[in-house]
Amino acid sequence: MDADTLTRLRERLPAAHLGTRLRRQTEHVATRFGVRSGKLMRFYWENFELMPKALGVILKLAGLMDWARTNAIGYRLEELDIPIEGLPRAFEGYRILHLSDLHIDEILDGGECLFRTVAALKYDLCVLTGDYRFDTYGVYDETMDRMAKLMGVLNCPDGVVGILGNHDFIEMVPGLEKMGITMLLNESMSIGRGSQRIRLVGLDDVHYYEVADLARAMTDVDTSEAVVLLVHSPELIEEAEAAGVDLYLCGHTHGGQVCLPGGRPIIGNARCARDKISGRWTHGRMQGYTHNGTGASGLPVRVNCPPEITIHRLTGSSGKG
Repeated sequence: MDADTLTRLRERLPAAHLGTRLRRQTEHVATRFGVRSGKLMRFYWENFELMPKALGVILKLAGLMDWARTNAIGYRLEELDIPIEGLPRAFEGYRILHLSDLHIDEILDGGECLFRTVAALKYDLCVLTGDYRFDTYGVYDETMDRMAKLMGVLNCPDGVVGILGNHDFIEMVPGLEKMGITMLLNESMSIGRGSQRIRLVGLDDVHYYEVADLARAMTDVDTSEAVVLLVHSPELIEEAEAAGVDLYLCGHTHGGQVCLPGGRPIIGNARCARDKISGRWTHGRMQGYTHNGTGASGLPVRVNCPPEITIHRLTGSSGKG
């Protein structure tokens, strides 16, 4: 990290946040399978390099490797109506394009199918819920090059908003913002339609880096407004519902990526209930959606779990204003 980037991040982030991020990044570089968190030792299956190697051997022996690799760019478009109580009338029908876990540097066709698909869609806002690159360590030049190409085909009036995932380094933020992505690091922003608005809140990674700070991000947020929360993983559900969040958008799990018939995940990769690992869910009054991932991790394959491009259409039975 160059000195100018470090200075800007120090000005933007609390010292504990940045310090934890940088320490854990060093551990990622060392590709450690287990990391101590307080008195606990946490184990992260995505860091266990033998797992994708073993999966590759199994798929080759079964004669399924080419099929599984082709599946990894067989995008499924999901379009959902999300009812939000008290949604301002100006946002009725508001469309949010949701991409997650792009791992864009290892998309098999270089991202061309993805770029063509999203270029043809209509939406008001695009949100990116983390994991832009494939590896958890090393250089990320190819990631940034392909993200710039993706930004060239995203066309939405309210722009592109992103957060970091467990594969992403903090020093990627200035480059992503230079492309035009508004990165939220335990921060919030408003989106307006005339005098009406909704609030977008974005957290840093809760899964591996454990630097998500919901309280800080919700500072000055008026929960009488519609609040949309971007989190990389479905691991802050109870806290978010208690804080007054209306819609929780996340990813990380890939829906399992390699699933049993019927899309039943073998491994969920998140500290949450099984019914929150994939797709649409509710918790109390809060709506939620766990994205199945647009890219693939560990090995660029998909089995019984297509990669996903999602549009959430906000609706309200009774609007404000």
